[in-house]
Amino acid sequence: METKEQQNTEMARVSKLIEGIRIGMLTTQDGNGNLVSRPMAVMQLDENGDLWFLTKENSPKTDQINDNYKVNVAFADVADASYVSVSGTAQELHDRAKIEELWSPMAKPWFPDGKDDPQLAILKVHIDTAEYWDSTSSRMVRLFEMARAALTGDTYKEGENKIVENR
Repeated sequence: METKEQQNTEMARVSKLIEGIRIGMLTTQDGNGNLVSRPMAVMQLDENGDLWFLTKENSPKTDQINDNYKVNVAFADVADASYVSVSGTAQELHDRAKIEELWSPMAKPWFPDGKDDPQLAILKVHIDTAEYWDSTSSRMVRLFEMARAALTGDTYKEGENKIVENR
């Protein structure tokens, strides 16, 4: 995954967390109003706070995005207790130059016909807001903090939590 320096300095922390996780659960809304999620590999997080994915055109997710462009992408690294939830707007694009830029051999299992597949498309998600939770402590320190909170009746101090507006 390529991560570019963010123009919005508050997005830098979000960018670093996403870079370390890379696979996000993209949530869209189907025609019945149900929320539908699926794993997606981020190919790039650009300087404007746009997430770029490769996809197939005319897939259920792209049909859902064409009906309702508001999406969520959630990232979780349980081992490091790092989580990111981004809300934004998605669009399907057919830009061969951008596909060329994003293409990686790691995409080949999902797109066996390669980067020249005429059904290959781009999914661009512009991040409007992001919320993250990040613990800089080790697992042992987190377990100790949970035990301390349980024994004292105090609130568990889980690390940094912040909402970032991408403007």
